[in-house]
Amino acid sequence: MRYSKEHKAETHARIVKKASVRLRERGAHGIGVADLMKEAGLTHGGFYAHFDSREALVVEAFDYAMDRSIARRRQQIAELAPEERLAHLVDTYLSPQHRDNPGHGCAMPALGAEIAREGPKTRRAFAAKLDDLINMMAEQYPGDPEVARKQAIAALATMMGTILMSRIAGSGDVSDEFLKAGRDTVLERAAAQPTAKRAAAKKAAKTA
Repeated sequence: MRYSKEHKAETHARIVKKASVRLRERGAHGIGVADLMKEAGLTHGGFYAHFDSREALVVEAFDYAMDRSIARRRQQIAELAPEERLAHLVDTYLSPQHRDNPGHGCAMPALGAEIAREGPKTRRAFAAKLDDLINMMAEQYPGDPEVARKQAIAALATMMGTILMSRIAGSGDVSDEFLKAGRDTVLERAAAQPTAKRAAAKKAAKTA
């Protein structure tokens, strides 16, 4: 039976969506192609009608997960006052809900160590989406763009490390301590940063 292009596109999208969840739940090597295709209502043999390789599926599923995550976070802060956005991003990222639901959370802490061992194509895809996330985070810091980017990188490194350690610790008091400590560190560091005007003055003084 021959299917329309629309049907094939819908099936492809369904596989990618399911894979994006399994990828974050089980890791890059925890996705069984046969089981995944079965969940999508397809046979194992149909996999190569949609993807050239298993790596191609991993890359596409990772891209999907990150695009959805960034878009959702942008939507959440769109109607907030600028000075409230960073705290909201930190609060929702370093939350028990995010910790306890890796399959629907940020793919970076769920997959970072594994992706670093993957091939160049997968690492490039990871790096591109990481840059998108950094840019989104940097928008929440006022002042010089270079300074804001450094602040965003430091904040994301703290947040991703925090969520990873909180998952390792489980869901008890120690895990909650990690979440609180990470949140406090990011927001206290942000509060201690100079205002846009002071940052510009410092930069001007250095180049004078």
